[in-house]
Amino acid sequence: MKVVIFSTCVVDMMFPNVGKAMVEVLERFGCETFMPMQQICCGQPTYNSGYVKSTKHVMHNEVDALLSVDADYVVGPAGSCVNMLKELPAHLKGEPAYQAKAQAIADKTYEFSQFVYRVLGIENAGAELDAVATYHRSCHMTRLLGESTSPFALLDHVKGLTMVPLPHIENCCGFGGMFSMKEPEISRQMVDEKVNDVISTNASVLISCDPACLMNIGGRCNRRGESITIMHLAEVLNHDVDISRVTYVDAQESKGVLI
Repeated sequence: MKVVIFSTCVVDMMFPNVGKAMVEVLERFGCETFMPMQQICCGQPTYNSGYVKSTKHVMHNEVDALLSVDADYVVGPAGSCVNMLKELPAHLKGEPAYQAKAQAIADKTYEFSQFVYRVLGIENAGAELDAVATYHRSCHMTRLLGESTSPFALLDHVKGLTMVPLPHIENCCGFGGMFSMKEPEISRQMVDEKVNDVISTNASVLISCDPACLMNIGGRCNRRGESITIMHLAEVLNHDVDISRVTYVDAQESKGVLI
């Protein structure tokens, strides 16, 4: 199975360890991974800022990069960025050279936890993490991708990990891409509420599937002097792995309705 890695800007520049962990997990389960160097940005920040026309060439580049390898799937470590790829057919509608290619990408693109749980059918990745943790559910992954099952299903089977529910889990962390730059005061209040909820759990680890959210919440914790370790799900699933503990889910269950 050939998989193209959609690296995303935040992982490429801020969290390369997340990309490394994602690749190691996928390769452990038999995927042959490829990382096209031509990819830069999917265009989400500028598109959401209103620069629709000038973002088109960025989208074109991403399409060409991700299709430069004849792969079965495209997998990314962030629900927000993956959703942008899912929206490319609409954004490039009416462009003969790119609409069909954009649809081809959208059809085979998955967020990391979705791919591991729903495509590879992994229930227990064999990971072990002796910690008390809580999980931040990112907005785009939940509300736009419609995925809120896969991360929890995988975390439930990490040996030694105690998960504590995060109060107000449905609330945004305040990042929202360009929102945090356009409305910094509102964004700060939102992330402070999120940090307060995280600290209230007494967890030592905050886990999420969106690196941008982790950057925002982790950064605010640091500025407030709060002690918390942030981890992407890929890092958790790549921690102290014992391959003998790997188990698979029923195919019907893993490919069921997204909730």
